[in-house]
Amino acid sequence: MNILITAPYSEDAMKELEQYNEKVIYKPWKANGRGFNEEELLKLCKENDIEGLITEVDDVSSYVIENHKLSFIGVCRANPVNVNIDAATLNKIPVFNTPARNAQAVAELFIGNVISFMRNIIPSNKWIEENNWSSEELSAYLEFKGNELAGKTVGFVGFGAVGQTIANLIKHFPCDIQYYDPFVEDLHASYKKTSLEDLFAKSDIVSIHLPVNDATKNLINKELLQLMKPDAIFVNTARSAVVDTDALIEILSNESIRGAILDVFDHEPPREKDYQLIKLPNVLATPHIAGASYEVENHHAAIMNNNLKKWKQEGVSPNIFNQKKLDNVIR
Repeated sequence: MNILITAPYSEDAMKELEQYNEKVIYKPWKANGRGFNEEELLKLCKENDIEGLITEVDDVSSYVIENHKLSFIGVCRANPVNVNIDAATLNKIPVFNTPARNAQAVAELFIGNVISFMRNIIPSNKWIEENNWSSEELSAYLEFKGNELAGKTVGFVGFGAVGQTIANLIKHFPCDIQYYDPFVEDLHASYKKTSLEDLFAKSDIVSIHLPVNDATKNLINKELLQLMKPDAIFVNTARSAVVDTDALIEILSNESIRGAILDVFDHEPPREKDYQLIKLPNVLATPHIAGASYEVENHHAAIMNNNLKKWKQEGVSPNIFNQKKLDNVIR
């Protein structure tokens, strides 16, 4: 089988595929400077007689799927939003995904940013760079005294792989963990499942880990944000669309809560309203980099290779995104 890989993939991971008698054609989108559009992708598939595609950000549209026969499509991300799932399903093509590929990366950035925020790392760094340390040696000690993460109650809105990875790390600080997720049953005696309202009212840190769908768009509204403690911190490393941005700006501008740590915005690159949020003094903003570690590429390659190995050897895979839809089509 000829496999086209446009996702970042390590040499070792490609050699592993070749051990299964696969021929790998590697055309990473990064070398292209952007994801391949549908015309470019279709051309690559036809020129190389491709049977299997492993992608990350390219436009795997219905046009590509209907004009070139593929045995499978692998997507190196948790949510294969760059693939026309309906077209793939109608053509009986399994679409593999790589859930949790960036869970550790997001968890580490969460911890780093929360500690940086609570300990005033960024303002204190700016203060010392600007030669503000006076002859009074304890001035910084008094001005930038912060809080410890230990002992805080952290509430997770959505408790999938990323939320659980963070919880498993911060429980040792220790932190008290509570979560809202109607799709997750009680997991651990020390993790408390609770209502959305109770979580916002009783957490010192509220962390959002929701996908975007009709049920979650603007789910985090003004009424919920107003329930937060005055010294609470709001964290979003998931998607901006699940939060009412106007309400968040109002809450932060009025200093109704301590602040927010944000990695995602309504528009990326940001527009005027996004910058209105980003530039608030009680916001720590990063440019959607929570999952941007080099190790993530190794993680997604390992998950994808395991998907393909299971599928070829056993006819099943733990991560076929459109499995239920495929079952209906096959019936």
